[in-house]
Amino acid sequence: MIETVTIVGVGLIGGSFALGLKETGFQGRILGVSSERTLETAKRMSVIDQGVPLEEGVRQADLVYLAQPISQILEVIPRIGPWLGPEAVVTDAGSTKVQIDRMAQTHLPPGSFVGGHPMAGKESRGVEAAEGGLFRNRPYILTPSSHPQRANVQTLVELIRQLGCRIIELAPDTHDRMIAYYSHVPQIASTALAVTVSRTGSTRSIAGPGLIDMTRLAMSSYAVWKDILDTNESEIGPALDAYISVLKELRNTLRSPEMSQSFDSACRLAKSVRSDF
Repeated sequence: MIETVTIVGVGLIGGSFALGLKETGFQGRILGVSSERTLETAKRMSVIDQGVPLEEGVRQADLVYLAQPISQILEVIPRIGPWLGPEAVVTDAGSTKVQIDRMAQTHLPPGSFVGGHPMAGKESRGVEAAEGGLFRNRPYILTPSSHPQRANVQTLVELIRQLGCRIIELAPDTHDRMIAYYSHVPQIASTALAVTVSRTGSTRSIAGPGLIDMTRLAMSSYAVWKDILDTNESEIGPALDAYISVLKELRNTLRSPEMSQSFDSACRLAKSVRSDF
């Protein structure tokens, strides 16, 4: 049974998870571990019930939800193992999984960890941007351990399902390979387009919805993406190579009938990824 949830990192994702739980009728306590200013804001917004230090929060928790940047998750995992209760479980919301899973399998009790990645977000950061429906109708990827899992892992899965998520289970390495294409390359492509246009010196007054749509991700903060790029370079590199190869193909077929086939293929994919939303 999960009666106390401790959110470590009460920002956009951690705060949205907490608000989502409350909106589904969760009756337990939600504790927060974050900076003093963030905790004050989170309490004022009724995101959390109480702010606590890390050790106190972990010792009281039935579920520990790590929603920090990846580098901080990797730093925290080795510390919290001795503080976990016998049935407590830990999950995270990191955008890459292999290094986090490896750290958890090394330092946490067997069966106590299940990696997670909610496929949701905003360009804005911080608990002020949190919203209870952020995960609704979005994929939520889980990377379960191969160890026999603690009973509260299944309770965690049910809590996530109640948020309105579509749960998908993947191995950590499969997750990182697929997410390079589905999330990481789109970010870099948007950034590259924005850099390209900025170097033309063109006036912004002629920008239309195409450029606005394509550069939305370019508003994301490098501070958020640095850890992602650092921990998934081995998968992002080949995915970028594949993208660059297609760009070169398109460059060489601008006036060729083959371009029609590329448009048709792209259209099918674009419609497909929108069909679930």
